[in-house]
Amino acid sequence: MPLIRYHNVEIRQQELCVLSDVNLELHKGEFVYLIGKVGTGKTSLLKTFYSELDVASGDAEVLGYDMRRIKRKHIPQLRRKLGIVFQDFQLLTDRTVNDNLEFVLRATGWKNRGEIKDRVEEVLNLVGMSNKGYKLPNELSGGEQQRIVIARAVLNSPEIILADEPTGNLDVETGHVIVELLHGLSDAGTLVVMTTHNLRLLREFPGKVYRCDNHRITEVTEEG
Repeated sequence: MPLIRYHNVEIRQQELCVLSDVNLELHKGEFVYLIGKVGTGKTSLLKTFYSELDVASGDAEVLGYDMRRIKRKHIPQLRRKLGIVFQDFQLLTDRTVNDNLEFVLRATGWKNRGEIKDRVEEVLNLVGMSNKGYKLPNELSGGEQQRIVIARAVLNSPEIILADEPTGNLDVETGHVIVELLHGLSDAGTLVVMTTHNLRLLREFPGKVYRCDNHRITEVTEEG
């Protein structure tokens, strides 16, 4: 059963066609790269997965939700099953790492204080940041902030992680560590979909590769 299934999908932004004839089947535990120049639709495609952007036509299904007909009230339920990693972190700068993570858990329905504390410790441990919970985001390096963003993304044990240029603002070595982390999550069964410009990563961390170009998306895994 694919977690994401798109059949003859068209994606538009302000009436302009961004991608057409999108056909995808993405499964549990896969590591998927979306590559292509700026403006070819990589981020737009990701946004349709979490209903930030509408699907214009075709059949689109994410985690069993019909993305053409999803009701507004069901979007938060869908997003709870997704982890999203942004290039620019989007951490709340006025509160500590622990508070950032606790905020997400409370917002998604966690109530028990002990369970919240345990889960925050667990995810910080997972990303190698167990001693940084008391710090504010601006006291951390870019790589450390991105690890926190990954910790935040996995809080609710999502089935899918969407990472939009997660290494875009990081030096090569730090970017490498971040992709290694994401790759580990896919090995553990999560579907990870990542946009990137850094084609070197494709050789170091193999996965399925799709290229966005000329309003089309093509699988190019074998071309590497």
